[in-house]
Amino acid sequence: MTAHTLTGKPITANGLGLMRLTAKPLDAAQDEAYFKVLKKALELGANVWNGADFYGTPEANSLHFLKRYFEKCPEDAEKVVLCIKSGIANMKTFDMDCSAEGMQRAVTNANGILAGTKKIDIFGPARIDPNVPVETTAAALAELVKAGVIGGIQLSEVSADTIRRAAKVTKIDMVEAEISLWSREVFSNGVAEACAENDIVLLAHTPLGAGMLTGTLKTRDDLPESDYHKHMFPRFAEENFPQNYKLVEALSKLAEKKRVSNAQLALGWIRTKSGRNGMPVILPIAGGRSEERVEENCSDVVLTDAEMEELEKVVGGFEVAGSRFPPGAARLNQY
Repeated sequence: MTAHTLTGKPITANGLGLMRLTAKPLDAAQDEAYFKVLKKALELGANVWNGADFYGTPEANSLHFLKRYFEKCPEDAEKVVLCIKSGIANMKTFDMDCSAEGMQRAVTNANGILAGTKKIDIFGPARIDPNVPVETTAAALAELVKAGVIGGIQLSEVSADTIRRAAKVTKIDMVEAEISLWSREVFSNGVAEACAENDIVLLAHTPLGAGMLTGTLKTRDDLPESDYHKHMFPRFAEENFPQNYKLVEALSKLAEKKRVSNAQLALGWIRTKSGRNGMPVILPIAGGRSEERVEENCSDVVLTDAEMEELEKVVGGFEVAGSRFPPGAARLNQY
């Protein structure tokens, strides 16, 4: 794996998404099981951990879980590049507060929950507040970096223009975007180019299409009723699932040919694009709730030029059914 740095810390070609770990409140036994997952991720070099103060409830989210982990494993704190999103004022309406005061409150709250167990390496708004210029948000975060309460700045689901505007104000360390074999917009809308121009790491969230691209979901019935993707996300809707599964079947044939899993093929595609042909560093942050899943996702699968060409031909000729997000959440995305 090629070594890079993020806010001065070495990183590899893998990160870890934390969203599903705190989808439900955890008991002591679940804590212990998930602590092993985090340990395995670090062992495999996946030290960029991506969480949020809304991954869970205000009383039990990524920050509370991580506090418990770092209390038990303080030796790991400096090894981890911790990235935290915030700024959602109302989860029901998706209203944002990315004012200077809002960012200050969010950082103070996050650091209060962590209680000194871990410094937040990268912090930023989950989306851009339509009522606050990005320059204002970026300047406020820059002051928090200067004060030493966070280490760096991230943006999420933003356009190329927004990236460039923010980068004129201060250093932007990371941009988070959905990147997968069925979400390739950043390579045609200027986002990847803007990140490369400004030496920004591009974090690929949902790199396995919320599980769809792994091939483990054959029908909608394979999704538990508790999974919000089944009920809210258009690509998993009853009218769209069969069409999108055709892409999964095509990917399965390519994965079998290379003797890797679907997940390894999908993540290998992202890693192979990273840093090549004018691309920025692109870091996939697949989630995992078991040590076995993390091991699978962190396998160092790289595709040859011929394999990339074949894969690009398959996905380029496929029309994905349904938008990436439900309407309420999509209104804050900038593409």
